[in-house]
Amino acid sequence: MDGRSLKSDERRPTLGSMQQPIKVDLPHKLGRDEARRRIANNIHKLKDHIPGGAAHVDSKWNGDELDLTVHAMGQAVETRIGVEETKVRVEVMLPGMLALFAGPIEAMLQKKGNVLLEDKRD
Repeated sequence: MDGRSLKSDERRPTLGSMQQPIKVDLPHKLGRDEARRRIANNIHKLKDHIPGGAAHVDSKWNGDELDLTVHAMGQAVETRIGVEETKVRVEVMLPGMLALFAGPIEAMLQKKGNVLLEDKRD
């Protein structure tokens, strides 16, 4: 070592502090209002798709954006779902070790994300 140390603002990020963002667009032809209605009606299905069971989802609408925090397996995953006229934009911030699974999680969102837009009226 050369005797120099890193200042606090020069430290390299550790794996625990790194986050891996995932951004997926889900195209639709429903219009903003109908897409928002369907997402609101289907958000409860989200925990059925989370491995490990015992998931808890907190959600809050802010205009046409839905902020979610998914709690499962000792982790909290922040998610924002933005509803637009012709697409739904899903942004997920994977904390720490979950960032290692960004690829498979993104693929699953692209494959099954449209479950949020299903219309299963009784």
